[in-house]
Amino acid sequence: MSTRTLISPAVLARPRGKVLYWTVFAAVVLLFTLVFLGPLYWLVSSGFKDAQEVIQTPPTLVPDTFEPENYSRAWEVMDLATLLFNTLYYAFGALAFQLVLDVAAAYSLSKLRPLFGKAILGMMLATLMIPATVLVVPQYLTVLDVPVIERNLLNTPWAIWLPAVTNAFNIFLLKRFFDSIPKELLDAASMDGASSTRVLWSIVLPISRPILGVVSIFAVVGVWKDFLWPMLTLPDPTKQTLNVGIYSLSNGVPVNVLIAALTIASVPTLLLFLIFQRNIMSGLTAGGLKG
Repeated sequence: MSTRTLISPAVLARPRGKVLYWTVFAAVVLLFTLVFLGPLYWLVSSGFKDAQEVIQTPPTLVPDTFEPENYSRAWEVMDLATLLFNTLYYAFGALAFQLVLDVAAAYSLSKLRPLFGKAILGMMLATLMIPATVLVVPQYLTVLDVPVIERNLLNTPWAIWLPAVTNAFNIFLLKRFFDSIPKELLDAASMDGASSTRVLWSIVLPISRPILGVVSIFAVVGVWKDFLWPMLTLPDPTKQTLNVGIYSLSNGVPVNVLIAALTIASVPTLLLFLIFQRNIMSGLTAGGLKG
């Protein structure tokens, strides 16, 4: 059965059809490149301009002035080293908790089949329908005075880590991947005397590296880009994240230096995506084992 396309193979085989096809293809690729990379180029190039050129109308495509010292000024004036360390600390702490608890939850729902497991998973997924801003007030009241232990978690890493632990979307991704692992493989390990924990550690986790990489990237980026929650729970300037710290220190800072600081804050997540983009795609599309 032939597949219907916008341009038939017969037309595409002609020289005129090939020229038309590649012309349209190049135009579409160029358009999307400009749409996605245009703001990024403006961000980076504006960090090299002086304050007057940044705000002038119409804006300049290529900087007339070149001031690379804006980036070093932003690093020193806004104490980006401390803010960067704080953000990395919160992000990788949240990642550690998510990998331990979300993997355990997904493995239990997928392979251990607890009572009411489907109902529990359904309720987890239902939380994805709730806007994040709706949960801000109850979460804030919870970290302000944690029930039972009666502790105030403001200005502590736990205020960032605990709300990030139970991520329903990551649990769903992990469970889908665990479901694709052949049951016979785990049964063979159990017959050899391996416990459920040993099966998870020695068989399931090594197989699940692609999806674990995806979950790790989502966890780090989720903490990195968050603004509202760290602003509420980390009022101490010495403990703030990169986004909140730049916002707090923006008053009185020249606009070109501020843009340079924003550029520096964007670099780690862009590098993370560029380095691990293949892992993201392979993890999202990974299926079961063949055999």
